[in-house]
Amino acid sequence: MNQQDNEPAKQDPVDNEGPLPFGDLVEEVSEGGKKVRHRGVYLLPNLFTTGALFAGFYAIVSAMNGNFTHAAIAIFVSMLLDGMDGRVARMTNTQSAFGEQYDSLADMVSFGVAPALVVFSWVLQDLGRWGWAAAFIYVACAALRLARFNTQIGVVDKKYFVGLASPAAASVIAAMVWVWSSSVPGSPWGVVVAVVTALTGLLMVSNFHYTSFKSMDFRGRVPFAFMLLVVLVFASLIIYQEQGVLAIAILYALSAPAIKGFKVLFGGSKKAGSTE
Repeated sequence: MNQQDNEPAKQDPVDNEGPLPFGDLVEEVSEGGKKVRHRGVYLLPNLFTTGALFAGFYAIVSAMNGNFTHAAIAIFVSMLLDGMDGRVARMTNTQSAFGEQYDSLADMVSFGVAPALVVFSWVLQDLGRWGWAAAFIYVACAALRLARFNTQIGVVDKKYFVGLASPAAASVIAAMVWVWSSSVPGSPWGVVVAVVTALTGLLMVSNFHYTSFKSMDFRGRVPFAFMLLVVLVFASLIIYQEQGVLAIAILYALSAPAIKGFKVLFGGSKKAGSTE
């Protein structure tokens, strides 16, 4: 027997050198219990993620130029694209570890940095250090929220988000700017904006459980009157677009604390009454 036959087979090193000087990506995935290497990335879901990232970048540039209406709308466009990339990946079976990381980094820009810079350029910069602090609290909490979410994938029940999701938090800030974008609130309204910004950031790292709506069955039947209610809601949004979006964003942000407080208040009284 040759000595070469006794030597263990050597695996080829990961080659990241592609035809372009920027290199390539080799991703190792598990297929049928075996480790398989794939070169490159999936195009379709990452196109949506790139679009969401560009919308967040556009929001920052628009805020720097003083166009706060366009900046707020761009954040909502980013939310729409961000909601589509994951669904497209699942529908086309093109999920990947690269896509998850890319999506998280794009979320940090679009729903962490962009809302903070937009609201800071709009009014918080007039508050001096307090404005800096409120914007930074929001950015830092967004980063902490995304890091915690990434480490809890597959552990936490998908029916709920632990803490306010970063897109929902961004919708509160963007809608607030959108409603009053034509004017710069003075004191004390600037202080109110700073408090709302900081509290929205803190809600992202809270332990409140927000429904993710992933367990809702949209294929089932509903009463006819429910569709009439949907029509009225859409009609109201046509008339009061900015105000309606702001109301929905705030109601969702406050829903989990309100439900928790309701359970503590009335649940505690029931337990106290049962012991008597």
